[in-house]
Amino acid sequence: MINDTNPSIKCSVNSCAHHKDQRCTLNEIQVGCCQSHVGACKETECASFCLGDHGTSCGCH
Repeated sequence: MINDTNPSIKCSVNSCAHHKDQRCTLNEIQVGCCQSHVGACKETECASFCLGDHGTSCGCH
């Protein structure tokens, strides 16, 4: 895992292995959808998420 954070990718999901200091350590992320028709933010996801050992707290809305 890279230790530098990407200031362009803000993240509040600290259970992700790529999470550090409210930012992502990846150069880029992949955004996916949870359903075939997307009509709301809650129907999308960060497809780059990787469960880490930072706890289970999530700031998702």
